[in-house]
Amino acid sequence: MSTSSPRLLVTGANGQLGRLVIQQLLTRVPASQIVASVRNVEKSAAVLPAGIELRQADYGDEASWDAALQGIDRVLLISSSEVGSRVAQHGNVISAAARAKVQLIAYTSVLHADVSPLGLAKEHLATEVLLQESGVPFVLLRNSWYTENNLMGIADALGRGVLVGSSGEGRFASASREDYAAAAAAVLAAKDSHAGKVYELAGDDAYTRAELAQEVSRQAGKPLAYQDMPEAAYRDLLVQVGLPAPVAEMLAQSDASAAKSAVFDSGRQLSALIGRPTTPLAASVSEALKS
Repeated sequence: MSTSSPRLLVTGANGQLGRLVIQQLLTRVPASQIVASVRNVEKSAAVLPAGIELRQADYGDEASWDAALQGIDRVLLISSSEVGSRVAQHGNVISAAARAKVQLIAYTSVLHADVSPLGLAKEHLATEVLLQESGVPFVLLRNSWYTENNLMGIADALGRGVLVGSSGEGRFASASREDYAAAAAAVLAAKDSHAGKVYELAGDDAYTRAELAQEVSRQAGKPLAYQDMPEAAYRDLLVQVGLPAPVAEMLAQSDASAAKSAVFDSGRQLSALIGRPTTPLAASVSEALKS
């Protein structure tokens, strides 16, 4: 590896986070240093920037990673979207990275994965163990909640005049997807390796769902109240509106975990890493109301 120009690979590069990471990397390094791993090269070429290299790889196909990781120095392992299959899929990438003698894996884990009450944390923590056992130097990017997650369906909530959830007085130290992408790019493209570091990444300012409802109401000029529900009732409601039962279960459990500070952190490591304040809630609400 040339220490001045390591080859950087982003997994799941045509996903929502991956595409933003690619954009952020292009502000830091030449396109020739960036490799994007995708399931379908032809389709991804239409949505990813020109000048970067595209390589085919599938989280579920370990053999595909042996080719994809050849000549790669640093990898951003963006967690798979397939909840329940993540550990095996991440293991495929990690094992291939060890064989390819990759010099750094940055993994997008979840905030305080080792102590989090989030059901989603189990697979993240198991992946962290795989990284520890792999022998490959790694850095953990433990992301808190995405603000965008809390703004999905906000138009429908405004139409009803009520925002529902199970987070009680729990505070969300959320940040925008772009904030987390900027952090990942900063670590991946850094002059010095961040190996061995654990970053607890969260937004600068936290809010309750009731405060979120107030901000949405203020900007929209319409009344919006927050209605808190027991976890089971919220799960049932999500099923009633058409979500698959496992998804409803996961969302309700995550919301209830927010009441236990699962997505709160006041360390401001995210803004320190990206060199600017994280995206304010008001800005994210404004963007959501435009769409």
